[in-house]
Amino acid sequence: MKKRSEAEHSSSDKLTVERLMGLGGQSARKSHYPELVAKLEELEEERNRYKSIFEHAQHGIFQARLDSGLIAANPALARICGYTDPHQLCSRVDSFASGLLFDAEEYPLLLEKLKLYGKLFGYETRLLRQDGSAVDVSLNVLLKDDDQGSLMEAFVADITERMKAQDKLKKLNEELEQRVEDRTRELVSLNQKLVSEIGERSIIEQALKVARDAAEQANKSKDKYLAAASHDLLQPLNAARLLVSTLQERELAEENNHLVERIHIALEGAEELLSDLLDISRLDQNAVQPDLTSIPLDYLFRMLQVEFQPVAEQRSVLLHVQSSGLNIRSDARLLMRVLRNFLSNAFRYTPAGRVLLGARRRGAHLDLQVWDTGPGIPEDKLEDIFREFQQIDHQYQTGRKGVGLGLAIVERIAGMLEHPISVSSKPGKGTMFSVLVPISTDPVQPMLQPQQMPQQDLSGRPVLVIDNEQDILVSMKALLEQWDCEVCVAIDPAEAIENYLSKGVKPQLILADFHLNNNATGVEAIDQVRQYAGYDIPAAIITADRSPEGRKLFRERQLPVLNKPVKPGKLRALISHLLHPPQKIGG
Repeated sequence: MKKRSEAEHSSSDKLTVERLMGLGGQSARKSHYPELVAKLEELEEERNRYKSIFEHAQHGIFQARLDSGLIAANPALARICGYTDPHQLCSRVDSFASGLLFDAEEYPLLLEKLKLYGKLFGYETRLLRQDGSAVDVSLNVLLKDDDQGSLMEAFVADITERMKAQDKLKKLNEELEQRVEDRTRELVSLNQKLVSEIGERSIIEQALKVARDAAEQANKSKDKYLAAASHDLLQPLNAARLLVSTLQERELAEENNHLVERIHIALEGAEELLSDLLDISRLDQNAVQPDLTSIPLDYLFRMLQVEFQPVAEQRSVLLHVQSSGLNIRSDARLLMRVLRNFLSNAFRYTPAGRVLLGARRRGAHLDLQVWDTGPGIPEDKLEDIFREFQQIDHQYQTGRKGVGLGLAIVERIAGMLEHPISVSSKPGKGTMFSVLVPISTDPVQPMLQPQQMPQQDLSGRPVLVIDNEQDILVSMKALLEQWDCEVCVAIDPAEAIENYLSKGVKPQLILADFHLNNNATGVEAIDQVRQYAGYDIPAAIITADRSPEGRKLFRERQLPVLNKPVKPGKLRALISHLLHPPQKIGG
């Protein structure tokens, strides 16, 4: 068989290709050529599109053989790696083994994982740049096989900024952790310091508590001492006062009368000063507790009228009392202390004229007022008069000068009772002091209506005096005998019964001190004498005790009380009340 020539062979091959492409024969070329041109143009457009995408992609793209190097790369990858164009990059990185793209130690690890999984997504590594520096990237890699071997196709994202942000965030986290640690350490230190301060404060508070308890105990001791001292001081004052009063009622030589009067004034000053000091101390120590009850105003005003009428007559001053039929709610003893001070000042600074004690209604209250026609008080001195040891000097002042504590006590009492006080004055015309008290609608207990009996005949009236102080017994005996009473004196009820009652003496009145020997009380002494006598003998307590407990006991036993030092006028009025019972009011 003849071997075909080379030209024949070539012509035959060309014909075969043309037939395979549908171009065999003139008719075929004419029918398929337009379609081929369209296909080629379509393919060219597709190639250009992919080429444009490849060249303008923001992320790097490359193809590479595992055993050689880069086959193709886009401009983005060249920029990432610091090259001017992709050809320069591909020509230089002709082998990955050269370590010009991947780190020599990192590439085997990448290759191992790629062969194991066939693809990698988000694989973070570093690519070497032309200048020798490195850039952080994230790879999406596919491993393919073709007739020439294994082919690697990859998309490369520059994550430098992200890594910087992560590093910055990590640094911030580390700084934050450090700040938290420092702050925690600081808080621990502060907490330890606070615990230490709390401990010190607890020690200080304990010390303060001890000091406070000691101070309270000292105050209690002071109160006890003051009470005991007042009792011891008031006893001789009481005895002296009674003896001087006895001498005043006797006919003495003119020079002796003058001396007795000076002694009387001196004793009054000492008595008032001591009483005021005791009252101030007890008020400041909250030792005085008000006993609020419903009180007929007529009762209080009548008591004050009986007490101050002799003073008014002695000083030729007209005392006018304008009462009210209403009841008030207050502490009778404390309110009497306030009104008594107002009246005492009124008479002290009114040489002639009149003093008015009256009441005016102010809604649900009564304004109890004391007016005088004295010289008045300058406006700039109105506030000073309520301070301790403050007095207004007047040329018209009559009687003994005070010590300047009365109005200070009044202000404290009024504050405790919540009874507002006020003062108004016109120099040259007079002064008005007032206290505002609430009106009471509660029922009141029947009360003895006080009567003024300064000259009541006491002749032949047997009176029993029980006191554990001999000086008091002597002075009381002298004064009562001056009033023509038949006086029996004893230091306790046993002596009274033995010396008098057992011998047929029937006392019509008992005057007993409250604190007797051996912790006995005057109340118990009165009960024993009454029990022995077999009848209810009128009785009263004469004491220096001003405690709330004592007042409560006397009120419960319905025993009248006179506080030492006893004023003879009040003593005689009390005796007259008990021996000639007046009518009762209220109820």
